[in-house]
Order: sequence, then structure tokens, then C-alpha cells
Amino acid sequence: MKQVQFHAFGTPEDVVECVEVDDLGPPSKGEVVVTIDAFPINPADLLTISGGYAVKPDLPATLGAEATGRIHAIGAEVDGVDIGDRVIMLARNNWSQQRRVAASEIIKVTGAPDVLQVAMLKVNPATAWMMLKNFVELRSGDWLIQDAANSGVGSALISLAKAEGIRTVNVVRRPELIPELEALGADVVLVDGEDLAKRVLAATQNVRPSLAIDAVGGSQVMRLADCLADEGIVVNYGLLSGEPCQIRADHTIFKGITLTGFWLQKALNSMDRSAIEQLYQTLSDRLVSKQLSVGIEATYPIERIREAVGHAGRSHRHGKVLVLPNSNEGI
Repeated sequence: MKQVQFHAFGTPEDVVECVEVDDLGPPSKGEVVVTIDAFPINPADLLTISGGYAVKPDLPATLGAEATGRIHAIGAEVDGVDIGDRVIMLARNNWSQQRRVAASEIIKVTGAPDVLQVAMLKVNPATAWMMLKNFVELRSGDWLIQDAANSGVGSALISLAKAEGIRTVNVVRRPELIPELEALGADVVLVDGEDLAKRVLAATQNVRPSLAIDAVGGSQVMRLADCLADEGIVVNYGLLSGEPCQIRADHTIFKGITLTGFWLQKALNSMDRSAIEQLYQTLSDRLVSKQLSVGIEATYPIERIREAVGHAGRSHRHGKVLVLPNSNEGI
């Protein structure tokens, strides 16, 4: 069986490799074996390989926060799934041709035919959905603002907000991104700059958003806070700039703006099983109804994992990079 491993922290394309490991064998009581069809390469995966993530695994290690596959074998005392059912993996370390996991670490997904989109369901769409729903009570016609709008979370947020009737201001670094985000359903797309707040007000006809979603950190947080209404909330979920989040005293003291954070894994750990199942069925339903779609730039077979992680680490991409571990298909 093929699996991706790394034996040292470093530049991802230099340290990852596809290796042969022992077959898994049959599942024990309460377990299932899943044949993995596809997994995406996320920024958190690359950060883990480089040694910069919040948690460092023991080496040698495999990784992969999400994947989709089909049930290959079922152990005793497992109910609710059958051979061939489509599932997403709640467990980690999914960069492999097969996984043997506890049945509690999979979620059955019905009705969503696009395997590649299902493979990306666990992290980015769930992050976008929960930030959209859990911090500010937004109604149809309300505005939110986000940076890194061309990211996987950003594009999911645009699609999910549009389906809810919520309007989005989307901040990017390059003007060439504007047409593709507008085609996705973005209401307003602006290139970042010191006068961002002025241009946001002009675009929204002087309506200030009450929610800002930030993946950048640094001084970008101040510019988002400048755009917000009093008592607004900035939700940070990433640190693309590598700089600590910055916010001024006049934001917190006079405008009552709150800066908080979101980490999907922590959120999922606080939810019961039925709530997690409902979350992912809701997102799966959005896939079926075409209200949710994340762009894909390339797919690779698992044997070309070094090329795949190198591609995923490039700037100026226009979609996600995925690996098909049981297929020879790829770019």
C-alpha cells in the first residue's frame, strides 16, 4: 500500500515521499477500512511539513486533515454504513491509499456526486460556514467583509453567503483576481490599500459590515476593523502575513470592535456527533444544489506527491491541488 510520509521538517517538496507500507488488514470491532479516492493539499498541511504548525507530529509522519473515500470493509458492531458508501474522514493522516479508522471518525455523505468537491468538504467549506453562522446574526441583505478572498475558505464563503442572501466585500492583493471572484458571486471585490475603508463605504452605499473574516493578520486586521460598524467582530483564522494581528485602541475602546479567532478542529471537538453530521450534510446539500463549489487547479497521482505539494505551495494559483491515491490520473 502506498502512503505519503516525511522524515524531517523542511521544504515540503524536498522532504515528502511516497513509500510502500504494509497493507492494513481487516478492521477490528468498531472499525472500518476506507479506500481513499481523493485528498486536497491544504496550507495547514504544508505548514505542518515545514514545522510551523501549532502541533508538530512525531517523525516519521504522514498527514492530511481531509479526504474522501468509500467503505471497503466493515468491522463488527458497526452500524449505519455499508460497503461502497461515500464518506469523508474526520480522522487525520489521510495521505494514503487506504485508512483503517474507528467508525466514529467517518461521516457518511449522500447525494453529492462530485468526488473532488466532497474531498474538500471537511475543512474550507466547514470553516467558512461556521464563521458565517457562529459570530454575528446576519440576515439577507447584510454585508460582511473578508480578505484572502481567492483562498479555498474565501471562495467557499462567497458561495455560501450568496446562497443565504448575504452580500460580500472581498479584499484581494491582485486586480486580476477580480473577474473570477465576481463570476463566483462576489458582490464587491477590492484590491487592498490604505484607503480601503473609504472604498468599502462607497461600494456598500455607506453601510458598514458587522463581520470581518481575516486570514492574513498583521496590519490587514486594522484595515478591516476600519471598515466595520460599531460592535463589529473580526474573526481571524489564519496568519498568511506571518505577523501578529494588529488592532488599534480606538477600534476596541470607542467602536467596541472585538477580535477573536476560529480553529475548525477546536470547534468540531466541542460538537456532538449529530451536530457534526448535520453540518456536513448541509454542506453536501449545497454541493448538490450547486450553491457551493471550490475551484480546482490540478490533480496528481500519489507517486507524484513532491510535485503536488510544490504546486500547492505556489502563489498565484487559481484553485486547489488534489491527489488521487488510487488512480494514475493527474495533470
